[in-house]
Amino acid sequence: MSPTLEYRSISSALEGQELFENKTWKLSPLAYSISGDELREIEEIGKACLEFHKALENLYLKSVQGRNILRNRRMTAPWVAEYLERGKPESVVAWNRSAALRGAFPPVIRPDLIVTAEGFSVTEMDSVPGGIGLTAFLNRLYGEADDGIVGRGDLMMHGFYESLARLAPGATSPLVAIVVSEEAATYRPEMLWLARELRETGKRVFCARPEELIPLGGALYLDVEGNPEKIDVVYRFFELYDLDNIPGIDFILEALENREVAIAPPLRTFQEEKLTLALFHHHLLEEYWKENLSRSGRRVLGGLIPESWVIDPAPLPPGAVFVGPTVGGRLPADWRELSEASQKDRDLILKISGFHETAEGARSVLLGSDCSREEWSEGIEEAIASSPINPYIVQRYRKPFRTRHPIYVSGDEVEEREGRTRLCPYFFNRGEDVVLGGILATFCPADKKIIHGMTDAALLPCRVEG
Repeated sequence: MSPTLEYRSISSALEGQELFENKTWKLSPLAYSISGDELREIEEIGKACLEFHKALENLYLKSVQGRNILRNRRMTAPWVAEYLERGKPESVVAWNRSAALRGAFPPVIRPDLIVTAEGFSVTEMDSVPGGIGLTAFLNRLYGEADDGIVGRGDLMMHGFYESLARLAPGATSPLVAIVVSEEAATYRPEMLWLARELRETGKRVFCARPEELIPLGGALYLDVEGNPEKIDVVYRFFELYDLDNIPGIDFILEALENREVAIAPPLRTFQEEKLTLALFHHHLLEEYWKENLSRSGRRVLGGLIPESWVIDPAPLPPGAVFVGPTVGGRLPADWRELSEASQKDRDLILKISGFHETAEGARSVLLGSDCSREEWSEGIEEAIASSPINPYIVQRYRKPFRTRHPIYVSGDEVEEREGRTRLCPYFFNRGEDVVLGGILATFCPADKKIIHGMTDAALLPCRVEG
């Protein structure tokens, strides 16, 4: 039995530090247990995700430039860039293509992993993830009693800082500004805590609103105890579709253009699109991934990423069909045929790819087998209508596995509940490799088939058994 935490210890610690604005969740005396083999598999997933990001950048830029994507056979793929640039303003497309950002990848990579009976299944690779401060806090809290916690102590905190400090190689003590927009205000408390804790270790890290940044001479400054100090790195906690709503965004972009500041994650929407998962499975790109991913990377990603397809209503010639999910045992010639699929054939997830507010959390997610035929048909029609601006993907649904975990239900009363779990490992990019800082488990009631943060869920750090 792993070490337990009393309800009073957890609740008093959380009362002393609000980590999410106006958010609550269930508490548990125990961290979520994973095996040593599962930990090693998760570490392999982190390496494969970074490898995928690098191969994706290469694919996208070659697609933009009309260059051959294969080594020994002529093949271009302009449609890849066309998919990834749909609905994006010209200014955003320019940053996607910018030579100055070549080789720039997210400092934090968080694949969202559903625990299924067949193993892990990824729903997305989040490049602007919440929960960094929360997971660091929980690792420290539970780690006081349990030396099996993944990222025990302050590994999360220091991994995050080091992934940003490396972006300012000329600075011996870089000033890092974690810039949280009003649209992302829910996450400001955890970032304030994270910045404060890092300052306690001597690091110059501050959490600020966009309007608190001071433009001066083409650079950005921050008021630090009454003195303006130059910012070396901005960690943006705002989405790229929100750029027009960010106060002073023109000054932020000017400083980036002047190379006076590094901004991470980079301003590259193609790194934040769920349809990249469909590109991995695209039959025309099979040879590309073989040439640009290692054998182990292909193996890991192949088992991890469910079959996924881009909803593209482009007309087909007579007799042609889409390579996609089957309807009544046959491939569709029109995406609207999915509307008539049986409940069994509708064991599919429909969701928007990105660059839209509904791409966050589970707001656009529709599970075909868990909704009425009418709701599913409306979802398909919306995806088709949205395709020219905001592409959707359809993905094979992998059912979360049921497990049991103790939950505090009333004060210090504990009940073992049945539920389904999502694991969010936080990998910090060190350039050539990644380091795992911690894993946040979201343990939801068993009746929830789509797992995300909610009042009824428990948010837990992970521990390794044994």
